[in-house]
Amino acid sequence: MTWFFIALLSSFLSAFAAITQKKVLFNLNPVQFSFYLSIANLVLSIPFFFFIDYNAINFSNLSVLFLKSLIGVAAFLCVMTALKNLQISNALPLLALTPGFVAVFAFLFLGEALKLFEVLGLVSLIVGTYILESKNLKEILFPLDVFFRSRYHQYILAALLLFTASSVIDKLLVAKMNLTPISLTAFQHVYFAVLFFIIYFAFKGKLENNSSQIDKTDVLWILLISVLTIGYRYTQIVSISIASVALTLAVKRTSVLWATVIGGKIFKDTNLLKKTIAVLFILLGAILILRD
Repeated sequence: MTWFFIALLSSFLSAFAAITQKKVLFNLNPVQFSFYLSIANLVLSIPFFFFIDYNAINFSNLSVLFLKSLIGVAAFLCVMTALKNLQISNALPLLALTPGFVAVFAFLFLGEALKLFEVLGLVSLIVGTYILESKNLKEILFPLDVFFRSRYHQYILAALLLFTASSVIDKLLVAKMNLTPISLTAFQHVYFAVLFFIIYFAFKGKLENNSSQIDKTDVLWILLISVLTIGYRYTQIVSISIASVALTLAVKRTSVLWATVIGGKIFKDTNLLKKTIAVLFILLGAILILRD
């Protein structure tokens, strides 16, 4: 059961990373925050470079990783933009729909048949989303309308699609292109830092007119978020090395529940009981889809 407690630790670290991200985003623009965090992540991930098997590094896997990093940067910016403008208990639970998107895309484009538990999982995901986003019976009948009415929910939808593509590329890099999780994490932080550097300075003039300057308190929060981020990524890798990916991710996704309940209390979100019930349905769906 060692893997379970390591995966659960990863879940807690991920949840508190999201909560602290929300706090910092009250003061900083998503692009500013993403840039500063990418620099902190790069600095703190330097030790990973001492444990890389450089014989397995080549132009092909680094090129694919760069493509994956482009997708990851876009997804992260979408999530941070939504997290800044939506209640944390509205934004984060929707990200747990990723397994459902992966299952549907695998069925449509790879011809992979959906098993009974996967179908039940998709139904549970849909029910959870209905409860989360609906305010009354009329909206329960038309739950997806929120993605068309709310610009920030559209950012979540975009992030879901991008994370789906990113997950497929992760599997390709690790399973087919001999890139270890440590190598992937280390070089991805290099790419993230470079890409966010370009984005930040491309929009720096506009950002200076519309956002606050970073202060000492923000720096301390960003360093904490960086430690939490590297911590949950590393513990996830360790858990995967002991148990299956599906089992690890099923436990890891409980981070959505912790972030919704704890973050919702901290930031005084509305309708927390309803949202917690919705999260439980979404997590059940994710676990059913990810089960062995």
